[in-house]
Amino acid sequence: MDIPRKSAARKKKIRRAIYALVVLIVVAGITVGVSRLERAVPPVDRPTVLLDTVKRGTIPRNERGLGTLVPLEIQLVPALSDGRVEKRLVQQGEHVKADTVLVELSNPVIQQAALDAESQFRAAEADLASLKVQMEKQVLDQRATAASVSADYQKAKLEAEVTEALYKQDLKSKLERDLANIQATNLATRNEIEVKRLGIAQDEVKARLKSQEEKISQLRTNSDLKRKQVDQLKVRAGIDGVLQLLFVEVGQQITPGFTIARVANPNRLKAELKVAETRVRDIVPGQLVIIDTRTGVPPVTGKVIRIDPSAQNGTVTVDASLDGELPKGARPELSVDGTIQLEKLENVLYVGRPVHGQEGNTIGLFKIEPDGVHASRVQVKLGRSSVTSIEVLDGLKEGDQVILSDTSQFDNFERIRLR
Repeated sequence: MDIPRKSAARKKKIRRAIYALVVLIVVAGITVGVSRLERAVPPVDRPTVLLDTVKRGTIPRNERGLGTLVPLEIQLVPALSDGRVEKRLVQQGEHVKADTVLVELSNPVIQQAALDAESQFRAAEADLASLKVQMEKQVLDQRATAASVSADYQKAKLEAEVTEALYKQDLKSKLERDLANIQATNLATRNEIEVKRLGIAQDEVKARLKSQEEKISQLRTNSDLKRKQVDQLKVRAGIDGVLQLLFVEVGQQITPGFTIARVANPNRLKAELKVAETRVRDIVPGQLVIIDTRTGVPPVTGKVIRIDPSAQNGTVTVDASLDGELPKGARPELSVDGTIQLEKLENVLYVGRPVHGQEGNTIGLFKIEPDGVHASRVQVKLGRSSVTSIEVLDGLKEGDQVILSDTSQFDNFERIRLR
């Protein structure tokens, strides 16, 4: 019979413990080693990213806005009275003059009132002519009467003087002398009365004629007003331009104030640019604007003439004038691209504007390392910006090359590799 040896079993246990300890040490070492390894550097295709070099110099600080050309002079043509549309004489898109009749209306009430007013005015003029004849006859009659009395008075006066002389020579009696004096005095009084009556008659003529003339003036004004109302039934453009819209149809009944048409002058245009409300604070009237009409012709210059005080849908409307002649193809509602020149930044460090770069922000950018293959993240403080460039305040130096493209997918990495 075999007898087991205690020493062999003990050695076997020790050997197993040693193996387990070695395995444990190896696993621990591998774990520690792996934990100390750097994260793999993700690769990026070089052609897919936008690179730019930090420079020092002068950059124009601009702001861009998209918009359209709109007429500077727009005339909304309203209806001035009730009426029914009888004719549409002009089609949309046609060139019109200020006195071009666009639409003819009819209104029997206004037309009849104009005829009545004209008739009253003509009747009053006829009455004035008749009154002048009557007054002239009346004055002539009074003048004749006054002349007759004046002649009698002169005759009586001479007779009184002759009688007085004969009386002094005892050739006439005292009674005859007194009768002659009484007759002369009486005619003198009548002569004064007739002269006054003539003056009163002339004043009466003036007063009656003036009253009638005032009445005629009122009737003329009323007639002119009614005639003007009839003329307003022919709705005119009001300005030289192009008929853009005509809002009425034949047979339609309209009321005063109803907008019949819209006329615009195509030769006087302005640009309405939409600028982000966060970017409009530095824009002021008078700044130079470059307008690109996208028609293949050189851009035109203009100036900021108005800034809308309110924002809509995140944008503010900026109006810009167009200097000089309009470029070929310029027309209302044409889409344009406007660049507003705010100022020039002299001797500044700048780089192309990153995708998420905003004025005054600090952002992370990947800077190309000296090997030209790897790029490491650096914190860059940005200053004032233009449309395509932005000022660098800290984090980069002249000659550094950075990635401007969107690298948000690498936010968890500090380095990337270009391939």
